[in-house]
Amino acid sequence: MIEISHITKTYGKKKNAFTALNDVSFTIPDGASVAVVGRSGSGKSTLMHAMSGLDRPEAGEVVIDGDNILTFKQKDVDKFRSNEMAFIFQSFFVQANESCYNNVSLPLEIARVPMRRRRTKILKALEAVGLTDKAKSRARDLSGGQKQRLAIARAIVNEPTILFADEPTGNLDSVTGTQIEELLFSYNREHGTTLIIVTHDHEMAKKCDMQIHIKDGKIESIEGGVKS
Repeated sequence: MIEISHITKTYGKKKNAFTALNDVSFTIPDGASVAVVGRSGSGKSTLMHAMSGLDRPEAGEVVIDGDNILTFKQKDVDKFRSNEMAFIFQSFFVQANESCYNNVSLPLEIARVPMRRRRTKILKALEAVGLTDKAKSRARDLSGGQKQRLAIARAIVNEPTILFADEPTGNLDSVTGTQIEELLFSYNREHGTTLIIVTHDHEMAKKCDMQIHIKDGKIESIEGGVKS
């Protein structure tokens, strides 16, 4: 379970201060699919960064399975994130000159997974996204949809308990975007991974178990969940 309690995040100082998140609280059950919905500048990405420990808010708690990760030392937050979380972004962020195999291997290297265990996990992840035949291909030679599938393979290779997806279909056409959506939701259902999608796409949001609507740094409404 993820419990977000009274999170406040401000950028800048004094007259230039901007409150990106203002006393935000909610709870996400394990294994849920969740959409964080709002316009550009509403605080969606800031909220994702706070929830994952990528950014530290001035106030509040991020409690995951009983531990407030905001009390961790930075190295412990980084270790927790490496072991328990994964991220998918709109811009793919794949290593263009590396093979698909090596791209998927990267999280395992960071997590110091022994070499002998990596191959099986990498091939399993590539198979899950339909890219087994592209294992030796360079990422730069893939289409946009294939690059996003590669990004998903890289994200799921270490079997995270929480998967963040920030506008995962934003750079894709509607047909390819639908395929990526189905891939994410099927992984969520089959593996019990908590899926948190940051999006302005209301149609995608409706497919989630829970929708958190945010506006001007505040929770506007929550559907399918409990506001704490």
